[in-house]
Amino acid sequence: MLAVLSPAKSLDFDSPPATSKEATRPRMPGRTAELVGVMAGKTPDEIRRLMRVSPALARLNADRYAGWDDAEARPAILAFDGDVYRGMDAPATFDTRDYTRAQKTVRILSGLYGVLRPMDAIRPYRLEMGTALATGRGDDLYAFWGDAITDALRADVDESPGADVLVNLASREYFAAVRPDVLGRRVVAPVFLDAKGDGEPRIVAFHAKRARGAMAGWMVRERVDRPSHLPGFDGLGYAHDPERSAPDAPAFVRRHPG
Repeated sequence: MLAVLSPAKSLDFDSPPATSKEATRPRMPGRTAELVGVMAGKTPDEIRRLMRVSPALARLNADRYAGWDDAEARPAILAFDGDVYRGMDAPATFDTRDYTRAQKTVRILSGLYGVLRPMDAIRPYRLEMGTALATGRGDDLYAFWGDAITDALRADVDESPGADVLVNLASREYFAAVRPDVLGRRVVAPVFLDAKGDGEPRIVAFHAKRARGAMAGWMVRERVDRPSHLPGFDGLGYAHDPERSAPDAPAFVRRHPG
C-alpha cells in the first residue's frame, strides 16, 4: 500500500540532517532538466507573473534556477517543511528502519520532479503543479507530465508491501496530475474534519494538511499495509467516524471545546 503526499512551499535546507541514511536520486531527471531549462530562461518579472509571487520570491527563484547545478541537495522528506511535514514529524519520530520503510511506501508528487521517494535528493525550488507553464509538451504542468506520474505510481503501488492500494493524502491540485483510469488501482482518500463542541464537523485546510502528514507518518511507523487498518489512526486527536465514512473515503473527526 502506497501513500501519496503533496510537497510544501516552505523548505528547510539549514537544519542538521536527521538521518545518516544515504540520499537517492530522483527517477525522472530528464523531465526535471527540461523544466529547469525553461525556468532558467525566464526573467524575475516573468516568474513573478507566472507564479503570482512577490518580486522578492520571484528573484529568489530566478536565482535558484540560474544556479541550479551548484545548489545544495537534501532528501525530500527533510527538505519540505510545510504543514504536512510538520504533521509527519519524521526528524523527531523516524528511525533508520522507518526511513527505509517510507522509501517503499510513501511518494511525494512534485511539479518539478514528478514523483519523489522520501529519500530522493532535491534542490531548493518552487514550481507548483497548478502552474500554467508552457513547454514543448503542452500549456501547463499537467500536460507536461501526462501519464508519466500515473505510470510511476502504478509501478510503485504494485511493488509496495501489502495491498495494491493508493492512499491519497495529497491536495486536489496535486492529485489532479494522477489519472485514475490509467492508474487502474484502488484509491482510498481519507477525510479529516474538525468541529467545535457539538457543531457540524468540516474540513479546515490547515488542520487537514497536518492530519494527512500525521497519517502518512503513522502508516510508516506502524507498518500499515491494508485499507482495513486505516480506521485505527488516532493521531492529533482524530478518531474514525464510521457514520461519515465511505468504503474509499474513511472519515476522521476531531472535536475542540466549544
